[in-house]
Amino acid sequence: MRVIFMGTPEFSVPVLEALVEAGHEVAAVYCQPPRPAGRGKKDRPTPVHARALELGLDVRHPVSLKGAEAQAEFAALGADVAVVVAYGLILPQAILDAPAHGCLNIHASLLPRWRGAAPIHRAIMAGDAETGICIMQMEAGLDTGPVLLREATAIGPEDTTGQLHDRLSGMGARLIVEALARLDALTPEPQPEDGVTYAAKIDKAEAAVDWTRPAAQIDRQIRGLSPFPGAWTLIGGERVKLLASRMADGQGEPGEALDDGLRIACGKGAVQITRLQRAGRAAQDVAEALRGMAVPKGTKLGE
Repeated sequence: MRVIFMGTPEFSVPVLEALVEAGHEVAAVYCQPPRPAGRGKKDRPTPVHARALELGLDVRHPVSLKGAEAQAEFAALGADVAVVVAYGLILPQAILDAPAHGCLNIHASLLPRWRGAAPIHRAIMAGDAETGICIMQMEAGLDTGPVLLREATAIGPEDTTGQLHDRLSGMGARLIVEALARLDALTPEPQPEDGVTYAAKIDKAEAAVDWTRPAAQIDRQIRGLSPFPGAWTLIGGERVKLLASRMADGQGEPGEALDDGLRIACGKGAVQITRLQRAGRAAQDVAEALRGMAVPKGTKLGE
């Protein structure tokens, strides 16, 4: 098929690669414009932009698709379908209608649960047992369109957003290739009205750990915000990101180290920190980190 691909971050890259590998003709790649990054604040292309150039594809990065000129350029591509995954711009109706088969979105949740910006983070933070990928026919509402294909995956007790992100990205790449191969045979299923939830964008204010909360909530916060923005706490006055954890036995004063290995008491129960990152340093597993930063039993975190 003749495809327009629309995506921006790392999550979208395997999907683009899968479309090319499956033999589809990618008429153009739309992504967000390069933005200043790094110490020099030089414009850096997005992951999709960089990969599309490596693949020799036509890359476009308009700041908006609301104008008549941008919409005419899109329509002139004569696409059979547009594949959209974490693109970052609202698509006007004229864009949605331009391809012969419309626009298909790869969404990282089991719709109608977790419509919106941060479905992977929110699924972990809410304690969901599973999540998945939906291939959705796009319409004007926010993730409201009928679903063509869906596939679930369990959320493991130690899964982080980073790990689930990579798994779902691969699933999305596989499912969109299947959807395009069977497009005429698929029956769009309208989303039910019951069970709608919204995955609000992650606010950095959510990242500070409150050790008076139950261990289950803190464990999900740590895993759900890893690797970005990263849940954090103070250890000996130093701000440290907590990147992985698991539930643990024990009870004590909230924030109290129950041993020398970063098993920390919460308002109810305890969590074992398994990976962390100190300011200006690379992420480390807990055993390696503690060789350079002792946290003896009885230390109070958050102070």
